[in-house]
Amino acid sequence: MSGFTAALSLLGVALLAVAGLYGAAWALRISAAPLSVQPFGSGLDPSEHAVSRFHVRWYTVTMLFLAFDMEMVFMYPWTLVISAMGPSAVIEMFVFLAVLLAGVVYAWREGALRWA
Repeated sequence: MSGFTAALSLLGVALLAVAGLYGAAWALRISAAPLSVQPFGSGLDPSEHAVSRFHVRWYTVTMLFLAFDMEMVFMYPWTLVISAMGPSAVIEMFVFLAVLLAGVVYAWREGALRWA
């Protein structure tokens, strides 16, 4: 079997799987009419509009999350190449961590770590 026919057969199997899932969803549905007037998800009536504004505190919490998230994203590959890069990699990582620490200190100063 050549590569082209293998790719076409794999595409055919994928299309059959998608069609089968759509067919199963259609066969197992409860009603054909959409539930447009009932609340979504938990079943409770929404307390505010879907595009309402967030409190400003959540932006500092987001900055704190991004600081820790970016730290982990860049720390894992750094541990793999630190021996090959030498002391310059250590210096660069400490500069990066200093920038992240500045973001955490700012979030702390703005009160993102106070939960009450």
